[in-house]
Amino acid sequence: MSDPWRNPYTQAAVVLPAEPAGDGEPEPVTDPDAPRAHVWRPVVLLCLVSALLAGVLGGATGYAMALRGGVAGGGIPVGAGALDPPAAAARPPESLAGVVERVSPSVVTIRVSGPEGGVGSGFVVSQDGYVITNHHVVEGARGALAVVFEDGSAVPASLVGQDPESDLAVLKVEKEGLVAVDLGDSDAVAVGDPLLAFGSPLALAGTVTYGIVSAVDRTIQSDQSGQVRYYAAIQTDAAVNQGNSGGPLVDAAGRVVGVNAVIKSVSGEPASAGNIGIAFAIPINQAKRVSQEIIATGKARRTVIGAEVGNASSGLTGGVRLDTVQQNGPASAAGLRAGDVVTRLDHHPLNDAIDLVALVRKYAPGSVVTVEFRRGSSTQTASVTLAADAQ
Repeated sequence: MSDPWRNPYTQAAVVLPAEPAGDGEPEPVTDPDAPRAHVWRPVVLLCLVSALLAGVLGGATGYAMALRGGVAGGGIPVGAGALDPPAAAARPPESLAGVVERVSPSVVTIRVSGPEGGVGSGFVVSQDGYVITNHHVVEGARGALAVVFEDGSAVPASLVGQDPESDLAVLKVEKEGLVAVDLGDSDAVAVGDPLLAFGSPLALAGTVTYGIVSAVDRTIQSDQSGQVRYYAAIQTDAAVNQGNSGGPLVDAAGRVVGVNAVIKSVSGEPASAGNIGIAFAIPINQAKRVSQEIIATGKARRTVIGAEVGNASSGLTGGVRLDTVQQNGPASAAGLRAGDVVTRLDHHPLNDAIDLVALVRKYAPGSVVTVEFRRGSSTQTASVTLAADAQ
């Protein structure tokens, strides 16, 4: 620090500090460049040992807690070989998973014993034990019938009755706590509606597949075991395979709208037929009517129009020709005659004889349908009251 009062011309002087009092020994001098002692090594070693001890102690404590069930009972119980399965995730009732949860207890696997036995599907329609399935599922039953439920319980079943032409059958089981399905309205189904198919395809019980309504009133003819059947079916692209027969086709609200019955396949052999996205279900309105008749009388009535039909001759656009008309039958009573060409039935266009037969079978006896037909060069309409076959 400069001294403002110092004479700038005075020579500088060096002042030495006084020697400390003592025995006169000189103060030790330390070389600043000399290597220093490594004082940090003991500290690091102490940290490593502490961390090691903490790890061992923590591991031992965790192991002991696991053996005792862990925190809040979440560990592995003594003697268990694996973790407990996680609880099923909750889903809203209106979701597809919610619909599956609601419908599955009503869906059954049907096992037919005997030489021509096999596996099919069905569903409970009443709490007193009635089960709907396909006729062709139980057709070859020569032994016992068993119904297996979602929980794995199996009970014997008795055959109440069957209708080969509609391909429907009704079984009866005795079991407490049965849950019946909700039946929908198949006449309200529209192309594009979402659908779920339940059943046991290839004996895989509890299988659910998803698709849409591909077509309604799809008229098909099926010949199984010499039995010719006509369907005005609900077509779906939901995966359906052998073993799905008799299972329910369900809408997005969980209501049964059809009974899975037939699949279309590129294979000519039924044993090798598989899903190609074209499956057919019997409309539930028809299945409900037939099953109620089977329960009441042991058999079902067949709906007829009272005419023998054939395809219209070449050169005409569509239509079904009435080859003969039964005297006093429904067609005759409505004024139809042999040679008339029916082009529409309740607004459904008809292209061949299968269309007319399948659509008539869909209706209940006593139903009134509007028929559009050609006679010569004129087009006419008539109201026909369908009837039950005399058989």
